[in-house]
Amino acid sequence: MNVVAKSTSLAPLLRSTTVISNGMQPVSGKGALRVSSGIGASLLATQRRLAHTDVQWPDFTDYRHNAVKDPKVSSKHSAASRKSFTYLVTATTGVCAVYSAKTVVHNLVASMSAAGDVLALAKIEVKLDNIPEGKNAVFKWRGKPLFVRHRSQKEIDREAQVDVASLRDPQVDTDRTRDPKWLVVLGVCTHLGCVPIANAGDFGGYYCPCHGSHYDASGRIRKGPAPLNLEIPPYEFVEGNVLVVG
Repeated sequence: MNVVAKSTSLAPLLRSTTVISNGMQPVSGKGALRVSSGIGASLLATQRRLAHTDVQWPDFTDYRHNAVKDPKVSSKHSAASRKSFTYLVTATTGVCAVYSAKTVVHNLVASMSAAGDVLALAKIEVKLDNIPEGKNAVFKWRGKPLFVRHRSQKEIDREAQVDVASLRDPQVDTDRTRDPKWLVVLGVCTHLGCVPIANAGDFGGYYCPCHGSHYDASGRIRKGPAPLNLEIPPYEFVEGNVLVVG
C-alpha cells in the first residue's frame, strides 16, 4: 500500500514522524497526516522516518600526503616534493613497461627463428686430408649435395687457359676458388635442379645426364641447356686443413 503523508510544518521532519496508512480516507491528526479506512488495527502499517542528522563525514587523512595534512599550510610549498615523487613513479612505470615490451618482442622473434637442430646443420666442417688429389667428395649441406673437388695441377692449368668470352656465364677460374687446389660448389644443376655426375662429361668436370649439361673442372657451364654455372656456397679455410661451409 502507498503511504501518503505530509507534515504541517518543517520542524517535525527534522525529528521523527509517525504515519499510519492503508491507502484509504485521510483523517486529520496532530503533528502528522493520518489516513484510515476503518479497517481493524491489525491491518494497519506503521512507518517511522528519521532525518539522518548523525551521519559522520568520511576521514581520508590516512590516505593524504604528509605535506598536505595541515589545512593551515598552503600546498604550494610542498608541490615540488610531491611532483618529484610523481615523476619518479611515472619513470619507474615507464621503464618497467619498456622492459616488458622488449621481453615480449624478443620471445616473439625467438619463436619465429630456426630451431636448434636446424641451426646445427647450417654449417658443415670437412677434413680436406681425407680427399685425395683428383677426386671429388660429396657431402650433404642444408639438404643439398655439396661437391668438394681436390684439383690436380693439370686441371688448374687447363681451366686457367679457358677463353672467358666464349662462356655462357663468363667467370674467371680464380674468381670461383679461394685456393686453386680446391673447388667447392653445390651439386645442383642450374637447369632443373638435377644432381650432376662428377668426373664426367666432355670437359672432365661434371655432367648432368637428365638433359645433357656439361660443366668443366671449375663448375662452369660449357655445353647443354643449363643457363648458369654451378653455385658456390660461402666457405672458408680454418686451421688444421679444415673447410667450413656456411
